[in-house]
Amino acid sequence: MSSVISVIVTAFVTGALARFAVPGPDPMPAWLTILIGLIGTLIGAGIVFAAVGKDPAWVGIAGFIVSIALVIGYRRFVQKRALWGPEAYRFPQRGVGVEEYRQRLQRAGIDPEAIGSQMAMAMQQQQAARGGAAAPPVPHEAGEDPTENPAHFLQLLEELHDTGVLSDDEFTASRTRLLERLRT
Repeated sequence: MSSVISVIVTAFVTGALARFAVPGPDPMPAWLTILIGLIGTLIGAGIVFAAVGKDPAWVGIAGFIVSIALVIGYRRFVQKRALWGPEAYRFPQRGVGVEEYRQRLQRAGIDPEAIGSQMAMAMQQQQAARGGAAAPPVPHEAGEDPTENPAHFLQLLEELHDTGVLSDDEFTASRTRLLERLRT
């Protein structure tokens, strides 16, 4: 019995570390984490035994690497998500346990779409700054002009500032531009 518990705990730790190695939120049930760790360790052990013989140190390393590959495969082919970049930090739309986790977050008053969006926006701004291009504009309805509803746009700017998406300088500059447009 202690061997079975030891295998389950080891598989869970291996699977959890593999999930942490790939960026972005991953609402995966514990049983799937254990399964990924167990399958990764077994495949890694098979590779090590075939290549170098029985070396426990290499079995652990190979099992971890194969578990990471399984998580990458799960994210790419089951969740159909990007593996890196801004889109990797968004909450997944599909996958095992995603809908149940989404419902639990909503019952707790947390918007699942807000998870990771701050990181995604910050990464997009960093990429735009490195490339010398302007950050992509915030999407809004066609024909919507900030001067038609300035209170709404000031509130949006404040929310972006409060959540840390806009720095103090960016917030001040955006607010000043909006107020100048209102004066003209």
